[in-house]
Amino acid sequence: MKVRYVPSFEVDAVLQPDGALWQGVTAETVKLKGTSLDMQPTPAIKISWANKKIGAVEAVQVAAIHDGQRIAFRLEWSDPIENRDVSDTTDFIDGCGVLFPAVQFAPMAVMGAVGMGVNAWYWRADENGRGRHLVAEGLGTTRAVDEELVRGNGVYVNGRWHVVITRSMKVQTTESLAQLEPGQTTGVGVAVWEGGHGERAGIKAISGDDWVKLEIEKPTTGTA
Repeated sequence: MKVRYVPSFEVDAVLQPDGALWQGVTAETVKLKGTSLDMQPTPAIKISWANKKIGAVEAVQVAAIHDGQRIAFRLEWSDPIENRDVSDTTDFIDGCGVLFPAVQFAPMAVMGAVGMGVNAWYWRADENGRGRHLVAEGLGTTRAVDEELVRGNGVYVNGRWHVVITRSMKVQTTESLAQLEPGQTTGVGVAVWEGGHGERAGIKAISGDDWVKLEIEKPTTGTA
């Protein structure tokens, strides 16, 4: 997957999934699969999902841009029902996220390991306009690290979600976060939760057990 360089952009502009910034940016189709029952944290989840399909969304179109300071990912996928609200304990929310290794060789399938963290940028349909910023060093260790660095915005049109998730490429922190830069090659994972299918937490569709190659384009010669 390639991250295209564009000149400087405003956060509010890049958060518009169908805005001018995204016109002409090539999206790549990323196939998804359901997470394994063996990787679920409790026997109750394993039993309740034993005969159900995990991973209702089978593919997502992903485009990405950066301006040397900020990076943004646009995700689009089919979903027959818009799940934005929780009115009962049986209601679950649509969502999506991108995951990065915070250090080289951090394992994706088990959400990192001790001393080898992973960093997730996550959007939920009931928290539109903001994003969640998470770190993990293994299954069951996921925790939030702030409520401001990641922004997200989603629009549901004609049975499809169009979502943008964005963050500064580099941040000052003592946490184990992804630090990105132009010209870098790293990995990325993609996840989608279909709330109407009861998906939440570790029950989701993912891009695989290993990282998708992510190439961040260098600015054109002569540009800042």
